[in-house]
Amino acid sequence: MTYTPPIRDLTFSLMDVAGAGALRTSFAQFDGDTISAVLETAGSLAADVLAPLNRAGDEIGARIENGRVFSVPGFADAYRAFAQGGWNGLAADPKFGGQGLPKALEVCVFEMIQSANMAFGLCPMLTQGAIEALSEHGTERQKALYLPKLVSGEWTGTMNLTEPQAGSDLAALRTRAEPDGKGGYRLFGQKIFITWGDHDMAENIVHLVLARLRGAPAGNRGISLFLAPKRLVSEDGKLGAANALKPNSIEHKLGIHGSPTCVMQYDGAQAELIGVENQGLAQMFTMMNAARLHVGVQGVAIANRAYQQALAFSLERKQGRSAWTGEYPARIFDHPDIRRMLMLMKAKVEAARAICLSTAVAADLAKVAADPATREKARLREELLTPIAKAWSTDIGVEVASLGVQVHGGMGFIEETGAAQHYRDARIAPIYEGTNGIQAIDLIGRKLALNNGLAVNELLEEIATTSSALKASSDEWLHAVAERIDVAIDLARTASAWLIEHRGHAQPDALAGAAPYLEMLGGLVGGWMLGKGALVASERMKSGDADLYWRTKIGLARVFADHVLSQSQGLAAAVMQGAYDLYKTTPEALGA
Repeated sequence: MTYTPPIRDLTFSLMDVAGAGALRTSFAQFDGDTISAVLETAGSLAADVLAPLNRAGDEIGARIENGRVFSVPGFADAYRAFAQGGWNGLAADPKFGGQGLPKALEVCVFEMIQSANMAFGLCPMLTQGAIEALSEHGTERQKALYLPKLVSGEWTGTMNLTEPQAGSDLAALRTRAEPDGKGGYRLFGQKIFITWGDHDMAENIVHLVLARLRGAPAGNRGISLFLAPKRLVSEDGKLGAANALKPNSIEHKLGIHGSPTCVMQYDGAQAELIGVENQGLAQMFTMMNAARLHVGVQGVAIANRAYQQALAFSLERKQGRSAWTGEYPARIFDHPDIRRMLMLMKAKVEAARAICLSTAVAADLAKVAADPATREKARLREELLTPIAKAWSTDIGVEVASLGVQVHGGMGFIEETGAAQHYRDARIAPIYEGTNGIQAIDLIGRKLALNNGLAVNELLEEIATTSSALKASSDEWLHAVAERIDVAIDLARTASAWLIEHRGHAQPDALAGAAPYLEMLGGLVGGWMLGKGALVASERMKSGDADLYWRTKIGLARVFADHVLSQSQGLAAAVMQGAYDLYKTTPEALGA
């Protein structure tokens, strides 16, 4: 169960596919030497410190005793190494102790962290979201008091949204906030599914909590965002007494056992308002959008970990006769079906990675590009790609982890091999931070409507430009990829227009097609990313670089086109099927 950081693939995807070179004019330190140093050092931390704890995290898990949560042995020391390395503040504002590097580079680092130990990686991932939310919506006092500690990793952050009766429907939340008469508030209520809601790895935990003020409007319009630390913080930054909040229990989960998922109780906890009253949901979405991209990265990370293990197993396990050489017994790697699964696994990993990194590059450009038009185009691209990065990539995480079990055969179903852990860990990612169904609804709702479809149309035009380059290449291996992309573009245009038309007067029809639309568009964007990589690889080969690495990039694009893009026609039909059969069915007809 060793882990090898994919430094070369990360660098290729970041620079040659996602186009992070466009960030160099805005980030003075973002050069080849910095990228290499950051990725190599983070990779060593992931492989040497975090990966060896992954199995123990699964088998031992976090525990709760007398209202306190204790992390898996070794996690606290690993977290200190993580914090001391400055990894929490890689992309944070230097004003608060951050390094001011691009978010895209941070995403590369966090892929390795999550791949090495997903349960561990969830803790700093939530802290990243807290940093972004406070940076955008906090007062100057709140920023000065809390951000340096969060950026340094001395404190960690959480977000408290879900309640037992609410689930994803935040309009139904009941946690209340009452003014304390001193300019602050007291929180009363219970929150569930709070990742790393309590632990012993840092000296304080900063909880961002959604709650209602007395007299607030019903539904989403009456939600406010509050900050409640585990230990109270004085105006000079010193820690005081424990706040009136605690974990009641931790959940017993399918996977990510090393990450304590807490039921949090607020019994008059001291808190302060973040931003404006009754605007809490919009403010929390800053944190949620940051988390959604990082969850997409988790999908990439766990998929890559499962792929690495499956590949290693296929080279060790001998069974049957080689289809090519006749050797007996042969490595299972030498069976065509095993190679098919392995190439499809790697192709999907690289497609999802490039989607997430492209989303991060767009987020960076939306903030730092000198030209306002470039910033606006990047903002639209980031908004459009975020639900795809989250949903498509996490679905890929589950699918690739499942294929990893399949490559292992019967041994994959045995816990000792570790393949099953990857599958169990991966399964939560399509659910939290907004289920993938919610991401699909967001895509066909707000995102498809951005500037009357401009964001989607610009994306499809850009993909078409790459397809033209593939067709114009002297490398005939690329032409078949272009043909698949062209068909998928036409189907995406047709499906997009159908959804825009039906979204108004036939909303159930549009909603019924949301999930297959996201799957179709995600596959198209993934094929585009691999196509861009194949063009680069082809040019390297033409220049005389005989490294098999480049030929493999072309092969991955072809396998993806044949196995994934070929499904576009069926998915388009599912998008435009409508909701009549769903409407006509009844619980009794389904066997209730």
